[in-house]
Amino acid sequence: MNESIFITGANNGLGKEAARQLAMKKETKKVILFCRNENRAEAAKKDLEEHTGKKIFEIILGDVSDANSVRRAVEKIKEPIDAIILNAGGMVGKAAGKITSSGMNELAATNVLGHVILVEELIKHDKLKKAVLYPSAEAVPGVKMLGMKPVAMKTSSVDEFAGVLDGSYFGNKFDAVQAYGYVKYAATMWMLSMSRRYPHLKFVVVSPGNTKGTGAPDNLPPAMKFMLNNFMMPIIFPLIGGMVHKLEVGAKRFVDGISDEQYKSGVFYASKQGKLSGDMVDQSTFYNDLKNTTFQDNADKAIHRFIK
Repeated sequence: MNESIFITGANNGLGKEAARQLAMKKETKKVILFCRNENRAEAAKKDLEEHTGKKIFEIILGDVSDANSVRRAVEKIKEPIDAIILNAGGMVGKAAGKITSSGMNELAATNVLGHVILVEELIKHDKLKKAVLYPSAEAVPGVKMLGMKPVAMKTSSVDEFAGVLDGSYFGNKFDAVQAYGYVKYAATMWMLSMSRRYPHLKFVVVSPGNTKGTGAPDNLPPAMKFMLNNFMMPIIFPLIGGMVHKLEVGAKRFVDGISDEQYKSGVFYASKQGKLSGDMVDQSTFYNDLKNTTFQDNADKAIHRFIK
C-alpha cells in the first residue's frame, strides 16, 4: 500500500486525475503535487479538495526541466515517500528542439532530465520507499495502423542515446513528433536499468494510452492538431476501437501501475500491439530491444552525460 505519493505535473490532465483517484483510496494519507506554476497548483489543490472531500494534498513548486529546481524540491521533502509518478512531460511545443543549459534539448529535458535527478536524489537521501512509475508511450513500439513506425536506432549505443537527448541524432530537421518516441525510449530504458540496480524498489513503465482531455494535441503542429481534435479523436478513433479512452482510464493506468502487484518492476506496460487503448501488456513480448540490458545501461550512461 502507498500512503504517500509524489506526482509531477499534477495541476491538470493525467497528473491531476491520478491525484484524485489516489486520494479516494483508503490507504492514501498524502499526495504531493509537484507543479511549476503556483496559481495553477493552488487552483488544482482547491479543486481536488472539493471533489474528494479530503485535505491531504500538498504543493511543492519546481520545474522538471531544471536540475537545480528539482534538487531544491527534494530538500523540501522531509519524510520518505512511498511512490512517485513521473507524469510531467509531453511534446513541449515550438521550443522542443532548443538546447537547454544541461545540453539536452527542451523535449528531453522536460521528459527525462528532472525525473532522473528526482528519483536518484530521493534514493541517495533515503526518501523513497517503494515505487517509481514513468509514463512512456506506444510511440516506442509503434502503431502500424497510424503509420507510426517503431523506434529503430542502429545500435542503441551511448553516443546514439546522447544524440537523441541533444537532438543531433535527427540531423538538421528536428521533428518533435518523431523525436518524442525516441526520447521516451531513452527514459524507458533508464527505468529498466534502474530496476536491476535497485531490486528493492519497483520501477514500472506505463503508457497512459491515447487519452482524451490531456491537452497533448496543443503541442502538435497546427495541421496535425486540427486533424486530431476535429476528426481523429471524436470520429475516427472511436470507430476503429481500441484507439482512445477517457482521462479517467488513462490516469487509472498510473494508479494501477504503482498499486497493483500484477504490474512488475522492470517491465514496460502499454496497449496491445497496434492499439492505443484497452488492456495493457508487456511491450517486450513484441519489441525485443526492451530486453537488452546493454541498451538499458547505455541509455543510463547517456543521460548522465548531461547531469552535472
